Amino acid sequence: MKVAIGVDPGLKGALAILYDTGVAWAVPFDEAEYIKAIATVKDFQCIACVEKVGAMPGQGVTSMFSFGKNAGFIEGVLQSFGIPYQLVPPQTWKKEFQLNSSKQKSIDVCKKLFPNVNLRKTERCTTDHDGMAEAVLMAEYARRKM
Repeated sequence: MKVAIGVDPGLKGALAILYDTGVAWAVPFDEAEYIKAIATVKDFQCIACVEKVGAMPGQGVTSMFSFGKNAGFIEGVLQSFGIPYQLVPPQTWKKEFQLNSSKQKSIDVCKKLFPNVNLRKTERCTTDHDGMAEAVLMAEYARRKM
């Protein structure tokens, strides 16, 4: 079985796993959940797409430090399980789906491609989580291109 993993490394990001059967699922950022999720697929043929982003104007030092910590954690987990990954700039993977900076458009495209994926952060949430949608799309990008 082939598995594609997509990761949006921000604090409001997520990790998604896409199986070659077309089944996709995502989990919002949580270190323990990321480790569990990756451990469940480590024995399959995996490839991962991690969004490569840098500092943005106006972001504070603390938020950038937290972001860098999260990105390093994700790369470390993937490396520890021996899962190959590529850092892909958002402009590159978003071009594949004709996306811009609109988070809602990312959610809409994700739902169109994967109508059964749950994009709610918790059962009580009433809105879809854009980080989860983008992680699923990055997994699809990995499946198509990598």
